[in-house]
Amino acid sequence: MEIKVVKIEKPEEMNFILGQAHFIKTVEDIHEAIVTTAPHLKFGLAFCESSGPALVRFSGNDEKLIELAKKNAFNLAAGHSFIIFIENGYPINILNAIKMVPEVCRIFCATANPVEVIIAETETGRGILGVIDGVKTKGIEGDEDVKYRRDFLRKIGYKF
Repeated sequence: MEIKVVKIEKPEEMNFILGQAHFIKTVEDIHEAIVTTAPHLKFGLAFCESSGPALVRFSGNDEKLIELAKKNAFNLAAGHSFIIFIENGYPINILNAIKMVPEVCRIFCATANPVEVIIAETETGRGILGVIDGVKTKGIEGDEDVKYRRDFLRKIGYKF
């Protein structure tokens, strides 16, 4: 077995979700979950099929985001993984809907941080072991940090 690190390539502030599912209809079901939950989102989705022709299957409503998803999924090449890039919203807008898609097995991360994906490769294929999401923790928040967090959540409309 060989361990590899695959960096997710994306614009700095772009949010994405990385997960694992188990069936070819994942692409269509995730697409439907996104557009029925948050129709204002722009998104691109790609899924690494892990049997038969083993293709990157894809969908979405924005060509730039679809291309980004296809590129990253192909770089990962990890069976049954999927990646969704979004604009005009946050992962929190669709995360529960994605988790409720029957084929979805797990979510590895939902973030705008830089991400490295730890991949195991064998003679059979590739799988995701885990992710490095962002940077190492630098400290514990103080009073000013608490104020910033609370103000930020209210600024973006998640708290009142």
